[in-house]
Amino acid sequence: MSELQQAVSSLFQPFRSDRLNTDNRIVMAPMTRGYSPDGVPGDDVAAYYGRRAAHGVGLIITEGTLIEHPAAGANPNWPHFFGHAALEGWSKAVKAVHAAGGKIVPQLWHVGMARKIGDLPNPDTLPIGPSGLDLTGEKVTQPLSENEIEALISSYAQAAEDAVRIGFDGIELHGAHGYLIDQFFWGRTNRREDKYGGDLAARTRFAVEVIRACRRSVGPDFPIILRFSQWKPSDYDAKLAETPAELDRFLAPLADAGVDVFHCSTRRYWEAEYEGSPLNLAGWTKKLTGKPTITVGSVGLDNEFRSSRGDTAQTAEIDDIAERLDRGEFDLVAVGRALLANPDWAELIRSGRPGELKAYDTQVLRSLY
Repeated sequence: MSELQQAVSSLFQPFRSDRLNTDNRIVMAPMTRGYSPDGVPGDDVAAYYGRRAAHGVGLIITEGTLIEHPAAGANPNWPHFFGHAALEGWSKAVKAVHAAGGKIVPQLWHVGMARKIGDLPNPDTLPIGPSGLDLTGEKVTQPLSENEIEALISSYAQAAEDAVRIGFDGIELHGAHGYLIDQFFWGRTNRREDKYGGDLAARTRFAVEVIRACRRSVGPDFPIILRFSQWKPSDYDAKLAETPAELDRFLAPLADAGVDVFHCSTRRYWEAEYEGSPLNLAGWTKKLTGKPTITVGSVGLDNEFRSSRGDTAQTAEIDDIAERLDRGEFDLVAVGRALLANPDWAELIRSGRPGELKAYDTQVLRSLY
């Protein structure tokens, strides 16, 4: 074994927890692609995920999949997680990943007020959010009623039930990046004065009810992952929790509701979350909740994600993240753009061949998927 292989060996150790077990610590991060015409993932989508599993990714989290609601998405080519055709397409993806020896969970998604008026596929449908406020805090539409909130919770629960039925290995709820669940978390977008509003802990109520409804649908042993973030696309410096104590108050009701794994989204995994400690967001979340965590944020690349079509990044060493994993700061490592450019990323790292990795460039990725 080479010196490099020894340095990154912790990435290839099995992960074991109460509900989620994987052959190694490498996770494919969810990345929106827009290759599912009319919301239906085809054989190419199954092959796309199957390739990553075949090259050694332990757990695949799919791109965001839309729950059944007319305002859930903003692009006719984002995949649905409802309807016979879409679920049949996802069933093929599950079989492809399992045949390659991997595990796969769908990310269940509603964009909320990130949707603009007139967006396809339902241009006459208004965006929805806890207070009808977009990510800048501007009023766009009316706040959700409690009846509408209950219907949304039911849609998440139905998607979770379907995930079990078609053979997925768990679910991830997208509660990050300024989308619907996160809009309930964030004070700028949630100004409600009923039971779904209030201080940071109180603003977790919608997510708590979604998690509990999903747990009732999937049973006691099916893994539920929650992705959350401090940052928003409209404000990279935003923080839900300004201190570890606030983060603790935010996370406690979510953990108690039934989250098995927290997926802690940052733009740069190596940055400390709070002054006075080297821990990143995943490290603090594990310390405070005792739950397993996934770290993510520019793993294997030399710069952070930018919301631009011209995004590029060169490959970077991963010794640091492997050392942090070995110390137990977090449990799993999600790889995003590097896995888009290199379906065989895990295999090349494990075999000590990082020199063969391709740089990430959005301009050429269509030929690499």
